Formats: sequence, C-alpha cells, structure tokens
Amino acid sequence: MYTTLLTSLEDGIFTITINRPDKLNALNKDVMGDLDKVMDAVNSSAEIKSVIITGAGPKAFVAGADISEFISLSTAEGGLLAKKGQQVFDKIENSLKPVIAAVNGFALGGGCELALSCHFIIATENARFGQPEVNLGLIPGYGGTQRLTQVLGRNRSMQLLMTGEMFSAKDAMDYGMVNEVVAQDKLLDRCKEILQVIQTKAPLAIAKVIECVNHFDHTQEGYDFEVKKFGECFATEDKTEGTSAFLEKRKPAFKGK
Repeated sequence: MYTTLLTSLEDGIFTITINRPDKLNALNKDVMGDLDKVMDAVNSSAEIKSVIITGAGPKAFVAGADISEFISLSTAEGGLLAKKGQQVFDKIENSLKPVIAAVNGFALGGGCELALSCHFIIATENARFGQPEVNLGLIPGYGGTQRLTQVLGRNRSMQLLMTGEMFSAKDAMDYGMVNEVVAQDKLLDRCKEILQVIQTKAPLAIAKVIECVNHFDHTQEGYDFEVKKFGECFATEDKTEGTSAFLEKRKPAFKGK
C-alpha cells in the first residue's frame, strides 16, 4: 500500500516506520506522499486509536530531506515544496489521535521537523537532533522555525537555527523538547506503554486536549511567512552552492548572494 513505509496495528496502536534505511530514511516526494496518505488512513480508521512514527534501522529516525530534489527548484517551486511539507506535518500535529515520535538516531532537518510535529517525543540515547539547513543556504521549511521556537523559546531556537549544530537526546530533554530518553531496545516498548495508558482515557477528551494545546498561541501567519522565506532561498547563489557542496561532499563557500 505504501512504497516507503512499513505499518503494523496491534491493540489499537498503529506503528508507522519510514523504511529507507540505506538513505538514513531521508524524506523525498515518495515518503511525503506516503505520510500524507497514511495520516488520512489514521484519521479515518476506527481501529486505530494511537500512532507511533519511527525510522527503520538503528542509525536514523529521519536524517533530513533528499537534497538532490532541491537542486533545480525555483523560488515558487521551493515555496510549494515547503507548503506541501507543512500540510503533511499539520495532518500529524492536528490528528485527534495521539502521535508519538519514537526517535532512534539522527533526526535532522526535515526529520527534526517531523518529530516536532508529533504530539511528543521519546528518544534513544544515541538520538541526535538539529536543523542544519543554513549549511545548505536554506532555512527549515516544514514548520521548523515555528515549532522549534514554540518548544524551546526564542533564544535557544535562534542559536540552534543559526548555527545548524546537532544536539544530543539529553540536551533535547533538558531543553524540554524530548519527554524521555531510553535505551534503544526499549524505545518502541516505552512508546506503547505510554499509549496503552492514554488509550484507557476518554477518546473525545484526548482529542480535545490535542485541539486545545495546539490552539495555544498558534497562528498560521508564522508558517506562511516561513513558506515565503524558504522559497526565497531558492533564488540565492548560496542555496546553489550549499546544496551542490553537500552532494559533492565538500565544504561550501558562501558569498551572501
């Protein structure tokens, strides 16, 4: 049914595994299309009570986006890419069924944005987070500038977005981004344990909790502004240099143009 996802349903808990381990589960058009479809299935299924999103293999949750798809995009196409990504992640954030990000390994760029779009995050000890888009002459485009700031606050998110530095699972928990850090072999079991508790509560009340928390100081304007600025990056020489350097495995030489 899905070309890039593995799914399973047990005791009302629906586990979605992004299955591109050879690419460190990088997001491409196929993955985004599958995530879009699977969230429609989640929201329409009476059997599915809650959701876990994770990545295949021990190395990565999602190590970023597939940069090769960015090379030839125009400003308008870049904006459309961001808007589509935001629409998919909004479906996750606004699902009325609990969604946990089970983060194993790298959650970088779009992977960090995906984790942030889930209702909360459980991570392994080897998890690493970050928004390294500035290294490509870009900015986060799938809601990262907004959700990271909501979770971490202005100053911390400014630093992380501008440096592009990775941070550990422990740091992420200290920042209030990750709820718990567990051993790798306990990750899915712990997520299921939490969801089993949640599933004993009133489903309509849980749905309203999600709606109310998401409604707190949450406007579309910031996301729309991110789409605009993400698209503008595609008209810059720095974006061309940054993405080319990434694919050629060399250090970029940015000129501020």
